[in-house]
Formats: sequence, C-alpha cells, structure tokens
Amino acid sequence: MQTYRDGRKAATDAAEAIREALAGLGLPESVWGSVRPMVTHSGKPYVHLGMVRADVAERMAEAMQAPAEAVE
Repeated sequence: MQTYRDGRKAATDAAEAIREALAGLGLPESVWGSVRPMVTHSGKPYVHLGMVRADVAERMAEAMQAPAEAVE
C-alpha cells in the first residue's frame, strides 16, 4: 500500500507542476484542468495530459525548448 501512496504523491506533485506551468503560460483552466495524476495498480506514477488543441501543443513545445542555461 505504501508503494501506491508514494506513487500517488509523485503523480499528484507532477500533475500540479504541469498545471502550474500551463497556467504560467497564460493558458486558461479549460486547457490544464484535465491534467490528472494516474497510478498503476503496481504504484507507478503517471500524468494524464489528455487531448490539447494544436495551438496549445505548439506553445507547450516552445516553452519546453527553453535555452539550457535557463533550465540550470
């Protein structure tokens, strides 16, 4: 059970980070509101991003391609 709880926490933290990043890009809740933490029966954490509009995917891709020095 602890493995599942740990996985749930990791998935929840990661989903919240994605939501905050999308909100930080100025995207409305209708875009990031469907981001959900997911945990497999074995406790592996995942984040379900769902389907996004093409223009939103382009903005996400641009944000992820930030210069390496900005990430460090």
